[in-house]
Amino acid sequence: MNDPDNPDKRKWLYDEVNPDLAQLHRIKKAIYSGRTKFQSVEIVDTRSFGVCLVLDGKIQSSERDEFIYHEALVHPAMLSHACPEMVFIAGGGEGATLREVLNHKTVKRVVMVDIDKQVIDICHRYLSILHRGSFDDSRLELHFADARRYLQETKDKFDVVIIDLVEPLEEGPACLLYTQEFYQLVKKKLNFEGIVCIQSGASGWTNLQNFTAIVNTLKGVFSIVCPYQAYVPSFVDLWGFTTASQTVNPAGLLPREVDRRIAARMIRKPRSYDGHTHQSSFTLPKHIRHQLAITKKIITDKNPVFVH
Repeated sequence: MNDPDNPDKRKWLYDEVNPDLAQLHRIKKAIYSGRTKFQSVEIVDTRSFGVCLVLDGKIQSSERDEFIYHEALVHPAMLSHACPEMVFIAGGGEGATLREVLNHKTVKRVVMVDIDKQVIDICHRYLSILHRGSFDDSRLELHFADARRYLQETKDKFDVVIIDLVEPLEEGPACLLYTQEFYQLVKKKLNFEGIVCIQSGASGWTNLQNFTAIVNTLKGVFSIVCPYQAYVPSFVDLWGFTTASQTVNPAGLLPREVDRRIAARMIRKPRSYDGHTHQSSFTLPKHIRHQLAITKKIITDKNPVFVH
């Protein structure tokens, strides 16, 4: 945005982290700005975090630290499964989640479903630094549809499901993909030893409401639910993730075993994630464990959770 009071008219990206906190990033170059049927889209090159994808005014991925988020989202679930061959991705329009899934040698087919074709087209064109050609991989089957409807209609079952959607804003396209009913559908579409991972929103000291609600909702559907977190600098907060399964417990994997599986099963080593990172991620601080224990909110189709 232009500041008329600033004599050199520097441009700034205003990113509202939550209603009480915002950050400003100086923009070197505006690469793209527009609006799709579902959301506003900006791609800007910032001095703080490099090239950023911004949806509805909030940074979704940044060039300099996206690897932290995407490795944390993908690898605990993928490496916990004995041999993930069939993978489903909901969302993940910039292609970085897909990139990390395809880094696993065992993967034979990835079904990626995103409701917003325009976002994927824009990211495919402008964000090769993030997707690194993953959209052109022969293992990818890309659908532009509602992920919930796709899962209701498909006969396929999957080893790993990864939910990489924007936060459940009121009346937003992802709202009903955070509910108990949706997670029950996901459960039906998992193979016996399948596992799902959901990006679960901010998990910092003052911003836990979505994280705790998502974890408790999953506990109402799955036998094994494992919340964990990673600090993502461009999000200015700890960020929560949750795996859920009937048989697989990522929190039980020892660092040595994680490192062994990385060496055996991944094409290239992660930049942030390894055995020690895995172990520390699942070790939540006492105040978050306490909040998870006392928060009983369950998200349903009739009672969804909204961020403000």
